[in-house]
Amino acid sequence: MTGEHSFPKSRRLRHAADFARVYARKLRAGDDALLIFADANPDGRTRIGLSVSKKHGNAVRRQRIKRLLREAYRLQQHDLPEGLDLILIPRVGSAAGLLDYQRSLRRLTRRVHKKLAEQRGRSSKQAAK
Repeated sequence: MTGEHSFPKSRRLRHAADFARVYARKLRAGDDALLIFADANPDGRTRIGLSVSKKHGNAVRRQRIKRLLREAYRLQQHDLPEGLDLILIPRVGSAAGLLDYQRSLRRLTRRVHKKLAEQRGRSSKQAAK
């Protein structure tokens, strides 16, 4: 059962190689609640991966943060640009809730999408020379 607001495995970064590729791109944006690393997705759909360190607390607290981040993405996925691989990293000590993560996700995803488009534009101009 996949509804329009579902969160299937095809929307998740699941392999270490994907995480390594996104981190290696070094394209990021952040605010008080969230840090996002991004790269273009070869399949043209937006996927997310989560990285919640032990600095956030015990396993119960970390899992709650992951659930909030997944829910924020699930609710916002239709308002986000397509074709990105995103790694979401919550800021330590931010005490952000679902609405905070939703706002950050929307704003920061647009920011990294714009940076990615600018980099592509520069690359195509250099290739044309």
